[in-house]
Amino acid sequence: MSELKIHMFPCLSDNYCYLLHDSDAELTAVIDTPDVAAIEHALDDTDWTLTHIINTHHHRDHAGGNLELKDKTGCTIVGPRADAGRIPGIDIEVGDGDSYAFGTHQAKVYDTPGHTRGHIVYHFEDDGVAFVGDTLFSMGCGRLFEGTPQQMWNSLQKLMAWPDDTKIYCAHEYTQTNARFALTVEPQNQDLVRRAKEVDRLRAEGKPTIPTTIGLEKRTNPFLRPTSKDLKRTVGLTGASDVEVFAETRRRKDNF
Repeated sequence: MSELKIHMFPCLSDNYCYLLHDSDAELTAVIDTPDVAAIEHALDDTDWTLTHIINTHHHRDHAGGNLELKDKTGCTIVGPRADAGRIPGIDIEVGDGDSYAFGTHQAKVYDTPGHTRGHIVYHFEDDGVAFVGDTLFSMGCGRLFEGTPQQMWNSLQKLMAWPDDTKIYCAHEYTQTNARFALTVEPQNQDLVRRAKEVDRLRAEGKPTIPTTIGLEKRTNPFLRPTSKDLKRTVGLTGASDVEVFAETRRRKDNF
């Protein structure tokens, strides 16, 4: 099996986009379609030919370029079964527990409602990588536009069960702001303090903070840490349930 090649590039104001390439099968996918021009430029840079679009959810900065790219390339569009009606041009519908074969590589699909009701993520377990859209960010998680705190906490727990060294490719460069918020709810966390400094250094050098790993997120991301005694104390919810602590943390981030 050939290596799953990943080409990451920025687009729009703060999005990341990803090309995946299987050289044995001569397949190239793009994870979501925020910016057609940027995607076409990346295809030119890599000399790869687009064959697939793999969507995480319906928001315009994730599926807005679907139809233009499909019209130009004839590519196959894969997306969430639970939200198929809002994924332009969808050909293949996938959902929780499904495996999707991208050439010689297998992605396990997880339903992760919360940010939207039909959000899904793709875990290429044998490759040690996952594409999580707007469910999980580096030291953050997606806003709850269509879901409840309970739904989002359930979704995040699915991701937390992956191996700690799983590389997480999320859709936005929000890490520096997320770190500043995280320090307000868990300032005692020395892993977080060190990471925030590293993020400041990377951004000062114009470098991305993505990918992250599940292990690093479990140590530093407040949305994965509602069991932390220090975090519970800071938000005034000692003795509360995990979902209550998560909900309060999300509320505070929304107002940060």
